[in-house]
Amino acid sequence: MPHIVEARGLTVRLGGRVVLSNLDIGVKSNTISVIMGPSGSGKSTLLRVFNRLIDLNPEAEVSGVVRIMNRDLYEWNPYELRRHVVLVQQEPTPFPNLSIFDNVALPARLNKVAGSRGELERLVKWALESVMLWDEVKDRLEKPPTILSGGQKQRLCMARALALRPEILLLDEPTANIDPANTVKIEESLKALKNDVTIILVTHMPHQAARVGDYVYILYGGRVVEEGPVNDVFIHPRHEVTIKLLEKGG
Repeated sequence: MPHIVEARGLTVRLGGRVVLSNLDIGVKSNTISVIMGPSGSGKSTLLRVFNRLIDLNPEAEVSGVVRIMNRDLYEWNPYELRRHVVLVQQEPTPFPNLSIFDNVALPARLNKVAGSRGELERLVKWALESVMLWDEVKDRLEKPPTILSGGQKQRLCMARALALRPEILLLDEPTANIDPANTVKIEESLKALKNDVTIILVTHMPHQAARVGDYVYILYGGRVVEEGPVNDVFIHPRHEVTIKLLEKGG
C-alpha cells in the first residue's frame, strides 16, 4: 500500500527552537493514522507542515523531504494543497454570520467543487450525513451555527472540510473539548470515512486511538519513537514513552 504522506529527515525550528528533529513518517492511503505523544512533542506542528499552514509562521524553518500524494510538498501551490489536505482544529470554528448550509457550501463553492445548485445541495447533504449531523439540522439549514452545541459545531466544521472532497483530512484533537455523545458520533464517522479519505488524527486519548486507529505513531522530542498497527503497539509497547501514555489512559 503506497504512502500518501511521507516525511524523511523532517526538522522544524520555531524561533530557533527545534520542534521536530529529523523525523521520519509514512502514512498509508485510506487508513486512520493516529499521532500521540506528550505535550510539546510536535504533534500539531507536524499537521501544519503537511498542509503548509506552517508557512504562515514567520519564525518557522523547515528542512527535510515531505511528499504529499507523491509530489514534493513545495511543488504544491499552498492554496491548492489546502483543498486536498484539510485541517480541522481542536476548537470549532464555524462562520457565525453564515447559515448552517452556507458554512458547508461556501468553501466548496469558492473552490468550484460543485457546479450547479443541485450538485451543491447534494454535496452539503452528503457532508452533513458523513458526520451524522444531517438529521439534526436538516430543518434548520438556514439558521446560524450559534444554535448548535459545541459538539455539533465541531461536526459542522468537519462537514465543511469534507465538502472540499479532500484526499487527506487532518484532525487536531477534534474531540478534546466536546461531550461524550458527540465524541462517539465523530469516532463512528471517522471509521466510515476512511473509505473516502485518509485521516491523520492527533489525540491524547489511548482509548480513542484504539477504537478508531489503524496505525499509531508515538512522538517524543520531535521524533517518532515507536510506530505500528495500533493493536501491536498498545499490546506490546516497547518505548517507555508509549508505556507512560498507556498508563495515563484517557
